[in-house]
Amino acid sequence: MSYYTGALVGVPTANKDKYREHAKAAWPLFRSYGALRMVETWGSDVPTGKVTDFYQAVAAQDDETVVFSWMEWPDKATAVASWQKMENDPAMKDLPEMPFDGSRMIFGGFSPLFAAGDTPDTGYYQGFLLAVPEANKSQYEAMIEPIWQMFHSGGASSITEVWGTDIPKGQRTDFFRATKAEDGEVPVIGWTTWPDRETYLNAIKMMNEDKDNPDIPEMPFDGMRMMWGGFEPLLDYRAET
Repeated sequence: MSYYTGALVGVPTANKDKYREHAKAAWPLFRSYGALRMVETWGSDVPTGKVTDFYQAVAAQDDETVVFSWMEWPDKATAVASWQKMENDPAMKDLPEMPFDGSRMIFGGFSPLFAAGDTPDTGYYQGFLLAVPEANKSQYEAMIEPIWQMFHSGGASSITEVWGTDIPKGQRTDFFRATKAEDGEVPVIGWTTWPDRETYLNAIKMMNEDKDNPDIPEMPFDGMRMMWGGFEPLLDYRAET
């Protein structure tokens, strides 16, 4: 079964090119460890929230942009082994210096929950992060299909949702604190792909104007603590590249 590692980090906006080069240099190593895909996206339409948002999640500074990224692995065992290999790989020392504050990066391991659609030429991403009571996992999964249909009718190409299974707690930031997770709640991340930014923005406008859509089930989580935003593609590498 596929497995994902997801991450969020605040990157100085002036370091965008340096971040891209750092990720480019890291991909051959991850690929050699067994990674199937690495996607890096750069925040461009990320709103601030009343309770949570992507900026708070990584304690972003005023001059920083939020980067939302994930890596796909063939299975959990390969992903876990990769981090162990990384610690002992001398090639890690040859990577460019991280152009961001790594102590505020949040990351974790996620298992597939729902996926639909196709991603031939992704022009834009919508990323989201929330905390779901573990007891409500089946209700949450059932809710995704009608939401996907709504997104798809608005022009979305695909949707992927993954369920937190190995989420470490950090000293400064982590997925639990980002979502203000309560006891028994699990961090969930997801992303929808869109052909372009304009299609995404038009769809979000339409959805905001139709908040009382009767086809959407009641949310089995605290929607006030959910965060979302629009991200432009920065890198998308697959095992054959």
